[in-house]
Amino acid sequence: MKLKAYNLRKVLFVFVFIFTNTLIAQHKIDGIVTDAISNQPIENVTIYDKSSGVLSTTNSEGKYAFETSEDTLVLVFFLHEFQIKEIEVNTSIVNELNVVLEPLSEELSEVEITVQREKVFELNRLKDVEETAIYAGKKSEVVLVSQSMANLASNNARQIYSQVAGLNIFQNDDAGLQLNIGGRGLDPNRTSNFNTRQNGYDISADVLGYPESYYTPPAEALEEIQVVRGAASLQYGTQFGGLVNFKFKTPNANKPIEFLTRNTVGSNGLYTNFTSVNGTKNKLSYYTYFNYKKGDGFRPNSEFDSKNAFVHLGYQISDKTKLTAELTYLNYLAQQAGGLTDNMFATNAFQSNRERNWFEVDWLLYSLKLAHKFNENTNFTFNFFGLDAKRNALGFRTNRQDQNDNLGVRDLIKGDFNNFGFESRLLSKYTLFGKNATGLIGAKFYKAKNTSIQGPGSDGTDANFDLQLDDFPNYTNQSNYNNPNLNMALFGENILYLNDKWSITPGFRLEHIKTESDGYVKRINLDAAGNVILNETIESDEVNERTFVLLGIGASYKPTTNLEFYANASQNYRSVTFSDINITNPAFKIDENIDDEKGISADIGIRGTINKLISFDINTFGLFYNNRIGFVLETQQDNSIKNLRTNVGDAFMFGLESLVDVNLNELFLKDNRFRFNYFINTSVIQSEYVQSDKAGIKGNQVEFVPKLNLKTGLKFAYKNIQSSVQYTYLSQQFSDATNAESDPSGNSGIIGPINAYDVLDASLSYKYKQFKLETGVNNVLNNTYFTRRATGYPGPGILPSSPRNWYVTLQVKL
Repeated sequence: MKLKAYNLRKVLFVFVFIFTNTLIAQHKIDGIVTDAISNQPIENVTIYDKSSGVLSTTNSEGKYAFETSEDTLVLVFFLHEFQIKEIEVNTSIVNELNVVLEPLSEELSEVEITVQREKVFELNRLKDVEETAIYAGKKSEVVLVSQSMANLASNNARQIYSQVAGLNIFQNDDAGLQLNIGGRGLDPNRTSNFNTRQNGYDISADVLGYPESYYTPPAEALEEIQVVRGAASLQYGTQFGGLVNFKFKTPNANKPIEFLTRNTVGSNGLYTNFTSVNGTKNKLSYYTYFNYKKGDGFRPNSEFDSKNAFVHLGYQISDKTKLTAELTYLNYLAQQAGGLTDNMFATNAFQSNRERNWFEVDWLLYSLKLAHKFNENTNFTFNFFGLDAKRNALGFRTNRQDQNDNLGVRDLIKGDFNNFGFESRLLSKYTLFGKNATGLIGAKFYKAKNTSIQGPGSDGTDANFDLQLDDFPNYTNQSNYNNPNLNMALFGENILYLNDKWSITPGFRLEHIKTESDGYVKRINLDAAGNVILNETIESDEVNERTFVLLGIGASYKPTTNLEFYANASQNYRSVTFSDINITNPAFKIDENIDDEKGISADIGIRGTINKLISFDINTFGLFYNNRIGFVLETQQDNSIKNLRTNVGDAFMFGLESLVDVNLNELFLKDNRFRFNYFINTSVIQSEYVQSDKAGIKGNQVEFVPKLNLKTGLKFAYKNIQSSVQYTYLSQQFSDATNAESDPSGNSGIIGPINAYDVLDASLSYKYKQFKLETGVNNVLNNTYFTRRATGYPGPGILPSSPRNWYVTLQVKL
């Protein structure tokens, strides 16, 4: 949808009106928060309004202040290491409120502390307003990594995201070096259909040109993972999937230094070390870690070695202004065992006939964030960020996975990613026509300069990522492209509270995208004797510039404080990436007329709690996906069949997603020394291609859509002993739009469905003073299965998932 000038004026007028009509709140509350033991003021205590979110934070003198138009508030005072305090306040009467917090006893168990926090906070979703972001009426889910019983050392996504509804996960990496999640029919490959961020800034290779995430933060460093779908994702981008934001642990505000180290050993030579140091001294806070991983992998030829370092520095310039800087570095080298045919998988699912395939990632991220509070109602953030990274893939590739390596020249793909950008946000709470409202306006600038080179690698066995053009000038797969991208966006949302129970949140995103592709591809044909019979260079100099507006709206109805009905809808957009058009792959062809994807996503749901006994979130959704990019089978001139990557057609996915968590402790035991929960996470989806100009596509099921996606489990804890059991089941799903069955000959691993599979995981932990011991077994039943048919690296072919494996972790915290 092209933006007309008068539409832009209308949008800007509405938001200028909103912010110029901001009215001063009627009631001011201030006070001091002190320690019950020392009587000293406490810094960094967060004061929440239980229904709307953060109101204030105490300064170095323990003082806080905020303004509100509400006559009654339920205030929550929260800081780690202290007991949570909840106070109901009549703001018409009370102007000063001094609060005393009790320190948490060191004798309290980890379970008791966890239960205590969960009494107050519904941490399974984001609040209506958080800092400079709006989530009212939206589908949001929060993974509490710090309370997870997952195998954190290997970033086991199946366990970590067990309570996020509808996620489809590729599981072929036993070290968690890359995250591969999708949902609602979106390709899970490297989480490319989500906008992936850490602490609010982008971390993927190129948000528009190549939105693949080769870097995934270690779960051991995370406090939360925020997953936002629906209209709220317009604040972050155009993607169909929405947002995945990795929120790191924060510095301990009460210690100058806190030390933690975790060492893990496990199956297949797995060893990981995670060591962090953090603390706060006066106005300076810091959090830093180093994470090392190595292992042999569960297949031959799949060893890996990874190093990841992170530094966060925060400086509290004043009570209202804070500056933070972050630096992330990752380097890993992994050998890739290659893909399998159906016959190979059936004979020995864990074999490998690729000894010379390697993959390397070198990732450097940086950010600088300024957060300023103009007053208690108006917040501003400015975030500058950038990336300097590369990824190299080297190996023997053929669409015949059973063919042994000929020990000749290898295919080499080199990608360099250099980008920077900034995002500014202004959020203000105000009253409009006597009603509360919250407005957000923001802007983003993003500029990328990337290169993609494909050509001959060495004929050796080592991880040599240098081009060998002098030795192999007639190598058939050669290309060299520059891909500069420019993205500018203006976005805004506004919560309009119609009354105490109803709110409506409209939003928009004005997007300008300019993608370029400047380079060449060589077409070289050889005769049977290896002589060159064709050598031509095809130049490319393309510029694709577009400007459009995406709209979204959310609605929320809260009949009680523990129950909410929500609905939202938003337009979505995915631009063609340069990987869609530039890479030469023996396993598939690319349609030269491939184009951008567009669509609409919508949610209607109900969520809440029942008497502290049941927490639930149940919703239906619909996803209209036009011009969807995927694979179809095409017969070549030599009568061979090859995958074609193209705009397959228009698809529609709809379904029911539900998460129900039952507090069995409240039902049976009623004792805070115990924690006893049962959860069931269910996704039932129907999908169909409703239109296509490709033969045999209309009426087919959409790929990557299992009709049933089920995760369920029990968590039990007593004092400092915790345990969990989780069961996962996914029904059959197709890997291409033609719904092709497996090749009858069994000689192809690319064509065919992904069969139904189930997995059982178990884990156990024990904490004693500063020590914590964790252990577990993944895939307890030792099922043989796969979740992916790769068309390129790290295949092509079937990529098996890990068999039964174990791990043991020792944590020391000082």
